[in-house]
Amino acid sequence: MKLYLDPGHGGSDPGASGNGLLEKDINLDIALRIRSNLLDGYENVEVLMSRTEDSTKSLTERTDEANVWGADYYLSIHCNAFNGTAQGYEDFIHDRLSDSSITAQYQDIIHPEVMKVNELVDRGQKKANFHVLRESNMPALLTENGFIDNAEDAALIKQAAWREKVAQGHVNGLAKAFNLQKKTDNTVTIYKVIAGSFRSRKSAEKRVAYLDSEGIEAFVSPIILSGKQWYRVQTGAFSLLENAEARLEEVKRAGIEDAYITTEQVKIEQTGYPILGKTQLSPELMNQFVKNINPDAIELGMYYLIYGQYYGIRGDIAFAQSMHETDYLRFTGVVQPEQNNFCGLGATGPDNPGASFESPEEGVLAHIQHLYAYASSEPLPSEYPLVDPRFNLVERGSATTWEALNGKWAVPGDNYGQSILQIYEQMLETSILELESTLQELKAN
Repeated sequence: MKLYLDPGHGGSDPGASGNGLLEKDINLDIALRIRSNLLDGYENVEVLMSRTEDSTKSLTERTDEANVWGADYYLSIHCNAFNGTAQGYEDFIHDRLSDSSITAQYQDIIHPEVMKVNELVDRGQKKANFHVLRESNMPALLTENGFIDNAEDAALIKQAAWREKVAQGHVNGLAKAFNLQKKTDNTVTIYKVIAGSFRSRKSAEKRVAYLDSEGIEAFVSPIILSGKQWYRVQTGAFSLLENAEARLEEVKRAGIEDAYITTEQVKIEQTGYPILGKTQLSPELMNQFVKNINPDAIELGMYYLIYGQYYGIRGDIAFAQSMHETDYLRFTGVVQPEQNNFCGLGATGPDNPGASFESPEEGVLAHIQHLYAYASSEPLPSEYPLVDPRFNLVERGSATTWEALNGKWAVPGDNYGQSILQIYEQMLETSILELESTLQELKAN
């Protein structure tokens, strides 16, 4: 399901105001929560927002963008105002639509789901000739979430917990209306940043060239949606939504307004994937994999192979873990490149960025030793010095699989190990594609 999510107003247009609140701020806060809850909770959802910050955008720009993108649904988030006396929630579809239309049917589903949680007076399901309802090609709904100038409603609107509940009410309605499937516990989510979708491959390649000129790596990813061939421009795949959102903002700062986040789910077997084992992928493939995403990445593949083989650790999956921890060696978190800490050892927040090591090689050695502490209860082999400062803090043998690192290496760390394995699966896919390409070249010669 492709949702065009429109936080009303923004920038030079503040919308309604009252009780120390601006409508544009509340609309954006609720919409961002809707996006996060949808992407985190449901499979096969794409969300393109009209704005993700306090920016000005005309109504025509919004509906044109939704129409060109081919959204399945247009949802516009608002708050109301009327001389301080009115209260409650209401939503609107276009007034030319019948009560039996598909748009009205969606409204019939979403309205009661929002009302279940918002603690507001029910002002009913209504119709109006609003621009976003009239000019959008897809079914559209505009919701008015309380009266910002009413003291009682505003007291609720000011609460972050209330805005979260309202967002979830919208999500519950969308899930019911579009029969969205919840993610299962053994599903890993990858958040992909799409910098435009095109019917023409040439147009997509032009967008890739522009992003490259702005220093943003991108590539064309063909996909069939609703029986039609599309060419997406993908610029990054992340296991953390916040990292995807940071890339999305980077793309938008480069002038690409039709960028959005989509999700992909991969199921990991519940039995678990052992940490101990033979490294399967070559150092060259590991290095090339990260350079496809971050061309400035240093080369660590050989260290992960050597120390992985010595300690009997899956060095290639440990390499994938380092990609997860460092955002593909871009170090966008609290750990800095000069620390040579590729697995976040001891890092707990801005005030404690964790351990530091003298060289990249020593940093990889510490990483492998820490994995050995979790995966084995045997004494540490003695050829190399112990450089992991937290080795003796680990309950030896307490996590023999990557999934078992959940809640241990990262806290709370739900799906931490699965996220690592998803990156490893991407490395495997890259290896297979390169092999197929090589075979084709050999056949051609």
